Amino acid sequence: MQLLISLLIIAATAAVVYAIIKTNPNQPKPKPKPLPLPTGVPYAPKLPDEAPALHWSDGGHFLVEVMNESRYQATLRALAGEHGDSAAATPYVATLMPDDHNAYENEAVAVFIEGRMVGYLSQKASIKFRELLRRKDAAGRLSTTDAQVRGGALWQGKRLQYVVVLDVERLEK
Repeated sequence: MQLLISLLIIAATAAVVYAIIKTNPNQPKPKPKPLPLPTGVPYAPKLPDEAPALHWSDGGHFLVEVMNESRYQATLRALAGEHGDSAAATPYVATLMPDDHNAYENEAVAVFIEGRMVGYLSQKASIKFRELLRRKDAAGRLSTTDAQVRGGALWQGKRLQYVVVLDVERLEK
């Protein structure tokens, strides 16, 4: 009999503890599942047909590098033009587009040269750049800056990668 009473007390205690845990308002809620990332063809934003709101310049310093993936190298090689064995430094005007439809990053800023996608600003640079747009009352708007396609020198018989650098104020420190 004593064993039965002990088991009932243990079961009642367990039920009370379970109820307290389930109804605790301080218990962290489970995180919602993230949206599924697109599959198949890589995501590529479309450049809208609108006039840029601003043109940025940092006096020709070209300190902001565009993040690019290997899939942009053929485009960058074509934009660099013929430069022999030495590195390219081909000038362009780049268009910067806040990309609000990017499933990978919610503050993304896409970079285009001659209407062709060449990469994105880094996450930190995108956040700071969008803040600069807000301060200029141009949030979400296209803007331009001078750019250079650099790189592609021949080294040990292989062509080095190309990069795009922008003439906007330093966005990462």
